[in-house]
Amino acid sequence: MATLVTYELTGNVARITLDDGKVNALSLAMLAEINAALDQAEAAKAAVVIFGREGRFSGGFDLSVFRSGDAAAGVRMLRDGFSLSARLLSFPTPVVIGCTGHAIAMGAFLLLSADYRIGAAGAFKIQANETAIGMALPTAAYVVTNSRLTPTHAHRALALAEIYEPGDAAIAAGWLDAVVPVADVAATAHMKAAELMALNLGAHATNKRKGRDATLTALRAAIDAEFPSA
Repeated sequence: MATLVTYELTGNVARITLDDGKVNALSLAMLAEINAALDQAEAAKAAVVIFGREGRFSGGFDLSVFRSGDAAAGVRMLRDGFSLSARLLSFPTPVVIGCTGHAIAMGAFLLLSADYRIGAAGAFKIQANETAIGMALPTAAYVVTNSRLTPTHAHRALALAEIYEPGDAAIAAGWLDAVVPVADVAATAHMKAAELMALNLGAHATNKRKGRDATLTALRAAIDAEFPSA
C-alpha cells in the first residue's frame, strides 16, 4: 500500500507531508497515518509543520466513503477528522501549517486548528463548501470555525460557503496568518516552527490549553454527541 503521509524530523521540527497523489482526501487511512506521524513528533517533543502536496493542502473528507453506503465508516471518518482537529488544537508543541494550495471542507477546518498558518499565494480556494453542495454542517465544524474566524466571516464561511483566496482577506477573516509565494511556503513554515520552539514550551502548552479550554470542551462534546464511537 502506498504511503499517504511522510514524516521527517530535522532538529526540533517534524515535517509531516500529506500526498495521496490526488486531492489529499482525508480518508480513514490518511487520518490514521497523520496521527501516527503526530505520535512520532510528540515523542520527539518537536514542533510540527504540516504540508499538503503542490497545489493542494486537502480537499476534505473522502466522499467515496459517504457514497459507499457504509454509514459506520462515514461516522468513523467524521469522528477521526474532528478528533484530529481537537488534537492539533491541544498539541503540546507549536503546530504550523504550510497551506500549499486548496483547503476545502475538513481541509479548511484543519487549517483553523493549527497555531500558525502560512498560505501559498495564488488562485487557490479556502472554503467550507458544505452549504454549496447541499450538506448540513456538524456542530463540531461550527465550534472550530467560531473559535478562529471573526463572527462575520464565520457566518459567511459556513452559511454562505464563501470562497477565500490566500491574501489579505483570508488573513483578516482568520483563515491564515501569513501569505508568501508558493516557492517560499516550505522554508517559511519551517523557519516559523523553529522560531516558535524558542518559546518556553511548558508555558506554551499551558497557555494554549487555557486559551482553548472552552473550545476543546465544546468540540469534544459535539464529537461524542454527533459521531458516537462503536
